[in-house]
Amino acid sequence: MDGMTRGELAEKAGVNPETLRYYERKALIPKPRRSDGGFRLYDESYVDRLHFIKRAKDLGFTLSEIKDLLELRVGEDATCRDVRAQAEQKLEEVETKIHDLKRIREALSTLTEACAGGGGPTSECPLLDAMTKDGAFGDTLL
Repeated sequence: MDGMTRGELAEKAGVNPETLRYYERKALIPKPRRSDGGFRLYDESYVDRLHFIKRAKDLGFTLSEIKDLLELRVGEDATCRDVRAQAEQKLEEVETKIHDLKRIREALSTLTEACAGGGGPTSECPLLDAMTKDGAFGDTLL
């Protein structure tokens, strides 16, 4: 048998074997050739492709965006400018998320400082009250 089985590829690439089927259904990896016995056989290019997918996921790209990047990678008319545009768009999304997370952190910090944490009834809890009433903590809450 010339090539790797699904289990061998999964182990070599550091992914779950079911991930391979999922990526195949999503067209992130091409359908592999089959052995005479009908087993999927993968070559080394699949390892490289899976590593690419994993690294792109680590950078925050969605599977749909990764598919686009993979298409740019082999597209005859694609340029580095196209790839840079994808990366800049992702960077903008990340910056927005960071800004939102900072606002959430500030709001939670304000709310937890306002709570004495005593054993009183929840009807008197400033945290729950702030989540119920608009403007309870000014512009701090989202």
